[in-house]
Amino acid sequence: MIRLIALDLDGTVLDSHGQIPDANHTAIARAIDAGVEVAIATGRRYEFARSIFERLPAPLTLIVSNGAIVKRQGEHDGQTLMQRLLPRAAARAVLVGAPEHRASAALIFDRPSEGQVIFESIDWTDRRHRRFYEANRPFVSERSPLEDALTEDPVQLMFTGGCAAMRRLFDDLRHSASATAAGLGYSVALTEYERRDFSLVDVMQAGCSKGSALAAWTERRGLSPSEVMAVGDNLNDLEMLEFAGTPILMGNAIDDLRGRGWAATATNDEAGVARAIETFVLAEASYPK
Repeated sequence: MIRLIALDLDGTVLDSHGQIPDANHTAIARAIDAGVEVAIATGRRYEFARSIFERLPAPLTLIVSNGAIVKRQGEHDGQTLMQRLLPRAAARAVLVGAPEHRASAALIFDRPSEGQVIFESIDWTDRRHRRFYEANRPFVSERSPLEDALTEDPVQLMFTGGCAAMRRLFDDLRHSASATAAGLGYSVALTEYERRDFSLVDVMQAGCSKGSALAAWTERRGLSPSEVMAVGDNLNDLEMLEFAGTPILMGNAIDDLRGRGWAATATNDEAGVARAIETFVLAEASYPK
C-alpha cells in the first residue's frame, strides 16, 4: 500500500501556466485525509516555491533545491529538517573551471531572507533571466568576484541558459565530477524546458539528488520503497523515480525518461497528478483490508 507520494512541482503539479489544477488540489487533499504523506520534490529553493506550497493542502513534506534541503509546510513551517550542503572548495573549483558560464552562475544559501541567491552581477534587463530576478528581488544580491561570497558552504551552485549550452555544461561537469574536482566530488542535476529553450544546471554535494533525499526521508519515516509513489517529468526526477516502488511519468515527460517501462499518467495540463493519485493511491485505499 502506498503511504508516501513524492510529486515534482514544475511540469507535474503545476500546469504549463504555473497554476495548480483544481483536480490536483483535490486529489492531494484526499490523499492527505486518507493518511498518505505527500512530499513536494522540486529544484526550486524554498522561498521561490513558498507561495505555491501555501496554496496546496497541508501538511506537506518539502524536498527543495533538488534534495539538498528538506522542510515541512503546515508543521514547523519553513524549518530545515535535513540539509546537505556543497563544500565551498568544490563550489570554488567548479566556478574556476567554467569561466564562460560565470555570467549566469549563482550561489544559493539556506538563509532566512536576503543573500539567498548571489550573482557576480545582475543585468535587470536580461530577457532570459529578468522574470527570475524580479520574482526573487528581495533575496538576490551581487558579489564580485563570486568566490568572495563563499564565506560558508552553499546549498548549491546554479547555472542557467539555453538548452544546448547547459546540456554541454552538464556533461562536462558530470565527467569532471566522476574524476572529482580539487579532490572533492559533487553531484550535478539538469532540468530542461525545451519549449522555452531554458535549462538549469545545479551543482550539489556528492550524492545529493531528489532521489537520495527521498530515500533518507523515507528511512526516517520507517517506510520502504514499495510504499512510495513518485511522479515526475524531467531529468532531475530520475533518481526519485528509480527509488520509488511505483514510479509514474507525466504525459509531458521528456524523451530521456521514456522507454523504461514505467506507467504514465496524463499531462500536467490534464491534471495528470490527480489521475495518478486516484488510480494508484485512492483506489487502493478504498479496497477493504
